[in-house]
Amino acid sequence: MTTAHVEVRTGTYYDSVTLMQISQKVKLTEGVEDAQIGMATELNVGLLEQSGYQIPDSVTPNDVVVALRADSQEAVERGLASLDTHLAALRDSARNAGTGTDDVASRTSASAAQRESQAAISVISVPGAHAFTEAMDAVNSGLSVMLFSDNVPVAEEIVLKDAAARQGVLVMGPDCGTAVVNGIALGFANVVRRGPIGMIAASGTGAQQVMCLLDQAGAGITHCLGLGGRDLGAAVGGRSARQALAALGADAETQQIVLVSKPAAPEVVADLEQQAAGLGKQITWATLGPGLPDLTAGVEAALAAGGHPVPTWRSWPGADPAAPVAGSLRGLFCGGTLADEAMFIAEESLGAIRSNLTDDPELSIAPDARAEGHVILDFGADEMTQGRPHPMIDPSLRLDRIRAEGRDPGCGVLLLDLLIGYGAHADPASDHAQAIKDARAAAEADGRELPVVVSLIGTESDPQGLVGIAETLSAAGASVFVSNAQATRHAIAQLSEGTHA
Repeated sequence: MTTAHVEVRTGTYYDSVTLMQISQKVKLTEGVEDAQIGMATELNVGLLEQSGYQIPDSVTPNDVVVALRADSQEAVERGLASLDTHLAALRDSARNAGTGTDDVASRTSASAAQRESQAAISVISVPGAHAFTEAMDAVNSGLSVMLFSDNVPVAEEIVLKDAAARQGVLVMGPDCGTAVVNGIALGFANVVRRGPIGMIAASGTGAQQVMCLLDQAGAGITHCLGLGGRDLGAAVGGRSARQALAALGADAETQQIVLVSKPAAPEVVADLEQQAAGLGKQITWATLGPGLPDLTAGVEAALAAGGHPVPTWRSWPGADPAAPVAGSLRGLFCGGTLADEAMFIAEESLGAIRSNLTDDPELSIAPDARAEGHVILDFGADEMTQGRPHPMIDPSLRLDRIRAEGRDPGCGVLLLDLLIGYGAHADPASDHAQAIKDARAAAEADGRELPVVVSLIGTESDPQGLVGIAETLSAAGASVFVSNAQATRHAIAQLSEGTHA
């Protein structure tokens, strides 16, 4: 019989990413069927109630809600003990780092800056409705900000970035998931070598792809300064990009700069090109869009410009069919920028792609919807991560979809990304390998071959280890590439000509 347990812990704040990661660890406890631990925001409380938990009416957004389901009361106790162990380890780590603990955290970023005089960056991960106040407080205290929070209105983003420009600091975000500053990884980032190349990124997973390829080519980075995905749009106008260009331009260790972005407003790029021309440093643009070079091509251009040799990008063979297969491309992605890149490449040869990323109403679909034809979905989109962990942390929804595609006779080839590094799932290989095996077995039982192609974004220095994961996925039948662009083209090549535009 299933036992449900809900408790409220007051007087403690933890950021959402930390609680998502701890929830996944608690869920691994023997007998625990579900673990959802989060701040008691209106959204989180609503999602918990939809999941069948009874949440006290007295909770406030400053409380932590612990909700467990287990096969016995003893398993609940084991889950709570696991939670306490992980929270204690987190507090010990914070004390050892000299940053204090969440239990005694300052009430605002300004008071935190006063307490920790060496602080230069404030990392903020609170619900979007509260992010502006915290971020503005940090900026006014003379701190640069990495704003992990999403759902921040554009008008507030503009006010924040204008204030940062006046203070001479940088706002990375909102919705900035990746940054590396002085070798310190923030958010979802990878262990990469130091080198002469500075990165500016209006993209999280795109930044990870570029920094990992640079690392594998032996050319490391000085910094990766995130901007948030909207910064190069017409509304925000590159406000943080201008600050980041000025900062890297003045940095003696940065000899050349790579700017990575999701599709950007042409007029914003033109303004930044004019600013970059006055820096006296080599600039390479890796901005995605129809007809523009892919991210791997951008990295290769940067390597050539800096006098670095361009390597043959690593790959591991899978069980590709002897001849091209019938059916459609199905791309299931964790990274929005990687999904964008795959879609631009696929459209060139396959024609229209249905997606939750497109602005075309005739092609737009929900990420959890079934659809005929060629489909590329971003499981990390905002609508899929409200109140639940990002798929880089909890891949369960995508794993279910991988298996479902294996049973769909219309699926000709399956294209996936997998990102490792700080913040990502500690052991993504085994679950994904099993899902790939299950999908391929279901197709085989239906008399079909199902090629699976994976772009694996990471480095061998990452905690999970690149090569071991690649070999595990390859043994499961997947063809694995470190370049998302090469993976996409390989997937397309597995389809028979009749499926092309």
